[in-house]
Amino acid sequence: MPQEKKGLKPQVQGAIDLTAGATGGIACVYTGQPFDTVKVKMQTFPYMYKNVLDCALKTSRERGIRGFYQGTTPALMAHISENAVLFLSYGFCQRVVRSLTGLDSKAELSDIQKAASGSFASVFASLAICPTELVKCRLQAMHEMKSSGKLEKGHPSTVWAVIKNVLKTDGPLGLYQGLSSTLMREMPGYFFFFGGYEFSRTLFTRGGRSKDELGVIPLMVSGGFGGACLWIAVYPIDCVKSRIQVLSMAGQQAGFVSTFRKILMKEGVKAIYSGLTPTMIRAFPANGALFLAYELSRRAMMDYMSD
Repeated sequence: MPQEKKGLKPQVQGAIDLTAGATGGIACVYTGQPFDTVKVKMQTFPYMYKNVLDCALKTSRERGIRGFYQGTTPALMAHISENAVLFLSYGFCQRVVRSLTGLDSKAELSDIQKAASGSFASVFASLAICPTELVKCRLQAMHEMKSSGKLEKGHPSTVWAVIKNVLKTDGPLGLYQGLSSTLMREMPGYFFFFGGYEFSRTLFTRGGRSKDELGVIPLMVSGGFGGACLWIAVYPIDCVKSRIQVLSMAGQQAGFVSTFRKILMKEGVKAIYSGLTPTMIRAFPANGALFLAYELSRRAMMDYMSD
């Protein structure tokens, strides 16, 4: 990540990180939403689809192109809020790590220290993303919930209808169903996410360039590599989280451990990794777009504010 420029107040620096993170979140959603929809469908109903292609063809045939973008509104809300909070907290956590390790406030952190900063920042991001992720997952799997008989055919499938149903059934805290599994996913996941991103950028700077001088291709490749590292590390946890958030819509309340055990006993290890292929395909373009948008918008705002 670019270093803080001298003369910028912490409030201004925070506002820049917040805005750049939100910009990256928007780019990530529009690039990766179709793959994310296939992932959630396969995670929640693995017995309905033979493979990625089968899921994509059935979704296209039954719901059209719009079926791949079901849940885009809450996905935008989720990624904008998550990445805005994540990158704002990431800058703050970097300052905390410098303080704890006795480094100067402007010192460059190692890749491992940046990975640890990202892991700490994910705690704040989890609180922002859990409610919107819940709504997104439910909308993405709504068709399967109806066709499997777990929901009535006439069950409304709009963002507001899902929110009202959660509030009516479980109250405000119902929006945080799956929070524990979200935290279990985010903390190790973002360690590998930022660690993989920074490690890849370090490899691209071996020719003598600084990380701030990297162009579009290195940034996108590094972002994609970071995303791939995240999902390889935490995919089983994400699968359990999706089950909890979707099936709770039909009144099936269960914790992380019991849900994980139930999947293993009834469906086997393969079910835990159902949907991994579209996730890995999505990881490179979506996270490449996220970091590219983040870095370029952040550079532009930093240069503007420092002039």
